[in-house]
Amino acid sequence: MPFAELSGRGIRLYHELRGEGPRLLYLGGTGGDLRRPPNALEAMLASHFQVLVLDQRGMGRSGKPDVPCTMADYAEDAAALLDHVGWARVPVLGYSFGGMVAQELALRHAERVERLVLLSTTAGGAGGASYPLHELSGLSPEERALRMVELGDRRRDARWRAPGMQRALADEALAALRLGADEPGHAIGARRQLEARRTHDTWERLPGLRLPVWVFGGKYDGIAAPEAVERLAARIPAARLEFFEGGHLFFLQDPRALERIREALAGN
Repeated sequence: MPFAELSGRGIRLYHELRGEGPRLLYLGGTGGDLRRPPNALEAMLASHFQVLVLDQRGMGRSGKPDVPCTMADYAEDAAALLDHVGWARVPVLGYSFGGMVAQELALRHAERVERLVLLSTTAGGAGGASYPLHELSGLSPEERALRMVELGDRRRDARWRAPGMQRALADEALAALRLGADEPGHAIGARRQLEARRTHDTWERLPGLRLPVWVFGGKYDGIAAPEAVERLAARIPAARLEFFEGGHLFFLQDPRALERIREALAGN
């Protein structure tokens, strides 16, 4: 099994290399678990790149230490994993929570990041934070899954909640929440991830980024609100910003999005 014992980090990370082509580090969203089937974005990446993917600490098959951690800890894990696989410098794609980690990685280890592509993510602090998902922790899994689906696209209003309209998407979200939920340490890992997300703030440091950056968002995202995505892009020198027809998962909703992401990763 592809586990990495990260020297000096005190963590064991599960990771995989998928596909063939130019190297790419992909950092996924909150609660990510590589046991889930790849979505269209992940399939596209593996068809054009050799992609390094991982279960973040506390998630999936990675270690689940019950210790406080910040977004910088997740970034240092990623840098140590690059060392482990022998990759010196690569493009980095970060989605949602992974976009927050990617910002920290680029700020702390700019020499490791060839270019940065950020999807559905925010700077935190004065730039505006993503929706406070920790506030949903008191809901039942069913209620939390439905609320996540609603937040994912602002067009999902009261009419959308009519019986049967939201069922398929909510069931999919619920299955994702339940994956590994009964495993030792899962609840702790999920809580630690939300704590790091809650305190994420790169705003004051972003003007120091001096590398190619693309920022992509969904016009109807209720988690990474478009206005916060705009502020993130405006804060980074020469960052390129583009919005798509969709919400937090715009790359599954707008047919243009996957090709634009691929082009950005290739430097175009």
